[in-house]
Amino acid sequence: MSRSGVSVADESLQAFNDLKLGKKYKFVLYGISEDKTTIIVKETSTSQSYDEFLGKLPENDCLYAIYDFEYELGGNEGKRSKIVFFTWSPDTAPVRSKMVYASSKDALRRALTGVSSDIQGTDFSEVSFETVLERVSKSAGSH
Repeated sequence: MSRSGVSVADESLQAFNDLKLGKKYKFVLYGISEDKTTIIVKETSTSQSYDEFLGKLPENDCLYAIYDFEYELGGNEGKRSKIVFFTWSPDTAPVRSKMVYASSKDALRRALTGVSSDIQGTDFSEVSFETVLERVSKSAGSH
């Protein structure tokens, strides 16, 4: 339960575990239910396109997302995969929506164990592939 009283639906945790353990999805989009009581799965996808993921972020509303972010390490060290938690809260979203999402984030974030990076996005430059790659590779250290 979060400060806002919003709880995390079982399906939300199941979708995360399917992504993390089963590699069933590439990303999961989460929203808050109409009655503002539960964090629910809005959509899941197996698309490998980061641009398609970005296209799912609404211009005028908030959401949470989990993305299985893959990237290449330099020097023939191979691919790495990091699970990234996104809080999308564009400046153009209604203030009430931004407040509910901000106060409900901790409930979902605490429930999702195994996330390596958190990205807060208010515009698309903050969630671009290059920006996320920089954040993820920093948190990965030298391994």
